[in-house]
Amino acid sequence: MNGGTRQGIDLTRVLHAPQRRVFAAWTSSEDFAAWYGGEADVPLDRVSMDVRPGGTWSLVIVMPGVEMPFHGVYREVSEPDGLVFTLKDGSAPEDAEGETVTVTFTDLGRSTTELAFQQRGGNLTAEQYAAAEDGWEAFFDALAARLATHP
Repeated sequence: MNGGTRQGIDLTRVLHAPQRRVFAAWTSSEDFAAWYGGEADVPLDRVSMDVRPGGTWSLVIVMPGVEMPFHGVYREVSEPDGLVFTLKDGSAPEDAEGETVTVTFTDLGRSTTELAFQQRGGNLTAEQYAAAEDGWEAFFDALAARLATHP
């Protein structure tokens, strides 16, 4: 990217798990902690999820010498079709809305689900969006591994 006008992230991934299982992986504390953060550790006691419109979520990714808190508010919860929630990290101003994440889970049959991910907000630079996209790709690799080992 040439420092341009990037406004967000769009990713699509086909997961080898039923739609309801993929939804659960985004809404169960145990599952979410297992894949959010990729290879980094997310202690279960540092995860909070109130999965309903207006409910809040938070977690802390813990790496040697650094903690990275994330939090937001659920805007829409449509089981098993998807979620809309806000996303802020520890550096976001308290009054900032944060980024908006929309995830849609489409049943492709044969226990496969298409995950369509969109992050919008315009709060990040093009370089920050590129880094965040790399992060989400790693998270989705961890999600696929979690679904394979915990069907």
